[in-house]
Amino acid sequence: MGEERTAEIEGFSILDHYGKELDPVETQAFYQDLNLLQILDKLAAKWGKEVKRFFKYLPDTPEAEAYRRAVYADIKKEEVYSALLAYTQNLAAVSEMRAERAKVSGTMQRAVWRIREMERYCSAYETLNRDLSKAELSSDGMREFASILKDILESGGYLAMQEQTRKLIAEIRKLRFVLTYDKDRISVALGEIDGEGAYEEMLRKEDGSKNGRLQNPFRADPYVNALENACLEILEKKNPGFFNELKLTAENAGEYERPVLKRFEQEIVFYLSFYGLQRDMESEGYHFSTPETSDDKRMEAKGLYDMALALTAINEKRKVIPNNFYYEDGDRFFVLTGPNQGGKTTFARSLGQLVYFSRIGLDVPALSANVPFFHGIQTHFSVEESIETGRGKLKEELVRLAPMMEDEQKGSFVIINELFTTAASYDATIMGKKVLGHFIGLDCMGIYVTHLKELADEHEGIVSMRAMLNDEGIQTFEIRRGAAEDKPCAENQVNKYRLTYEQLKERL
Repeated sequence: MGEERTAEIEGFSILDHYGKELDPVETQAFYQDLNLLQILDKLAAKWGKEVKRFFKYLPDTPEAEAYRRAVYADIKKEEVYSALLAYTQNLAAVSEMRAERAKVSGTMQRAVWRIREMERYCSAYETLNRDLSKAELSSDGMREFASILKDILESGGYLAMQEQTRKLIAEIRKLRFVLTYDKDRISVALGEIDGEGAYEEMLRKEDGSKNGRLQNPFRADPYVNALENACLEILEKKNPGFFNELKLTAENAGEYERPVLKRFEQEIVFYLSFYGLQRDMESEGYHFSTPETSDDKRMEAKGLYDMALALTAINEKRKVIPNNFYYEDGDRFFVLTGPNQGGKTTFARSLGQLVYFSRIGLDVPALSANVPFFHGIQTHFSVEESIETGRGKLKEELVRLAPMMEDEQKGSFVIINELFTTAASYDATIMGKKVLGHFIGLDCMGIYVTHLKELADEHEGIVSMRAMLNDEGIQTFEIRRGAAEDKPCAENQVNKYRLTYEQLKERL
C-alpha cells in the first residue's frame, strides 16, 4: 500500500468528507432552548454518553452536509443497518474482553485474553467486510470506507495478525493438561482426556479411587485459581515453546487497532443511534423525511412536529399536533402571535429542530421538507433575572442578544421567543422592530414569538403567523398565516373551562 493511499486512509472520516478532526466544542445555547438535550439524552441512554458529542458538530459547508445526508441514506438500507448493528455488537464484545483482561493478574491469562480479543476484532471486521461487499452502497462515504476496509484486510500486516491469532486460538482450544493426585502426591502433564463437559465436571473420580483430572482452564472460567495457576507455571517450564509464543504475540500486538477503523467505530454510532430512535418513533406513527435542499431561501415543511415533545407524548400515550408552513420568496421572518399555551413556543422549537437535524445531515421530523443551508442557529428564549450578576431580566436579555447580532452570524436561522417582556409595550415594539430589521439585514431567516401584534404589521420580509382557536375559543395548536388578533390571551382559557359570565351564571 503506497504512502499516498496510507495517508488517504488514515485521514478518512465518515462524518466529515474533509477528514477534519472533530475537536470538542461548547454546547451552544440552542441545544437547551430547542430541547435538543432531551433527545440527546435519549440516545445516550442506549448508546452511551460519548455519542452526544458527535451531535455538537455542524458541517461547515453545504457539501459537508450533503456528504452526511448521503451516508445516512445508505445507513437506512436494511442490509447495511443490520450489518453495522452486528458490527457494533461484535466490537462491544471486544471491549468487554479488554476490560476483563485488565482485571486478570496472571501474565499467561492476560496473554490469552489479549489473543481472544484480537481474534474477535478480526472477526468483527471480516464479517462487516463481507456484509458490505453484498450491499448496494451509494454514498461516497460508505463506498470509500468499504474500499479502505478491504485494503486493510488484504494488507500483509493484517493477514499476519489474523493467521497468528487463529493459529494460537486453535492451539488454546486443543490444550489439555492432566492433574493426577494420589494421596499426598500431585503430578501435572499435558495430556488428552476423552469427552467434553463443563468445568465443574472436569474433576473426575475413576472407579472410586482418589485420582482426579482437570481439563483446560482456558475453556472454563476466565479466571484461574491458585491451583490452576501453579499448574500452568509448571507446564510453561516443561513446554516453553507454545507458552512463549503466546506471550510474545500478545506483547508485540501493541495497539493493533488501526486508527482509521477506531475512528469509524466511534463516528458511525452518530448515524446508528439516531436511526434506531427514528425507527422506534416511526413504529409509533411519527413521520421522518429526508429534507430537500436548494440554493435559494425557499423553506417549507408539511407535518412538522416537535421531536422532543413527541418522545414525551409517546411515553404518555398521547399525540402531538403537526403543522405546515412555508416561506415565500422574499419572506425572512415569521412573527408569531396568539393565545397563551396555543403552541407558539412548540412551533418555534419545531422550526429550530427542523433546521438543526437538516444541518447535521439527518432526517427531519416531518412528512416532507425543504431546508436551505444556514451558517448557524441562533436562539433567544425568555430568561430570568440573574441572582449572580444582579442584572434585571431586560439586561440579561440584552447581554445574551448582543453576540447573536454580530456580523459573523450572517446567514443564520434565528429563533426569538418572548423578548423584552418586562419593557413597556411601546418600547418593546420599537426594540423588537429594530432587532428584526437587523437580522433581516444580516440575511438571516427565522421566527419571532411575541404578544406584540404591532411587530406582525406588514413589512418587507415579515410574515404574520398566529396560533389558532376553534369556534369555541379553544386552542387547536395549529399555526397558520394570518393577521394578529386583539383577543385577550386569557379569553381562550375562559372559554376552555366554561368560565364566561353566562356559563358561570348558568352553573351557579
